[in-house]
Amino acid sequence: MQGKLHKKLNELADDAGEMSIKLKKQNTDLIEKQDNELYLATLNERNRIARDIHDNVGHLLSSAILQSGALMTINKDEQIAEHLKELNETLNQAMNSIRTSVHKVYEESIDLDVEIRGLIKKFTLCEVDYDYNMYSNPDKKLKYTFISIVKEALSNVIRHSDATKVTIVFNEHPALYQLIIKDNGKVQSFERGLGLTNMTDRVNSFNGNININTGNGFKIFISIPKK
Repeated sequence: MQGKLHKKLNELADDAGEMSIKLKKQNTDLIEKQDNELYLATLNERNRIARDIHDNVGHLLSSAILQSGALMTINKDEQIAEHLKELNETLNQAMNSIRTSVHKVYEESIDLDVEIRGLIKKFTLCEVDYDYNMYSNPDKKLKYTFISIVKEALSNVIRHSDATKVTIVFNEHPALYQLIIKDNGKVQSFERGLGLTNMTDRVNSFNGNININTGNGFKIFISIPKK
């Protein structure tokens, strides 16, 4: 009797431990989902503000620049002409400053995960398994590089592969970013064309490593050290 009770208590303890692990995982997943939703909302708000500045303030400044330029053309007073010139230069500086700021906001708002999902959505040749395990926001130049590499890799699959499945994985480690792209197609012949050369050059510009393997499908392994 005592042995059965002891066994039952152990089973209850195991069940409680398993339930605790599940609850912790659910809580972690919920926090990650909330953080992601907040991040996307922040990006959307940044883009909205950037559009408003570009469309409204930018339009007003453009009009003011044209008006000041017209006044400079018809004005005959040399003293007033100097002030109009200074005004026109100030307005142009303001316009350039706004363009730079808006461009920077747009670049910082590029969501790598969203961009890659967009490329995958347009890729209809075969199934794509996609896994994104990045928790930070990489430099804009690195994001552009990753996007270009994935785009080129998917284009190569369309042109050269009979693959029925492509896998794309982004991993972030304490010291580096990692991108893995592979397919299950048969590699008849392998030549390092312009696309692969461009990939290599892009990775090298970040002091990264790229390894291309053609055994049992086509695989690209890329690691980029964090700054």
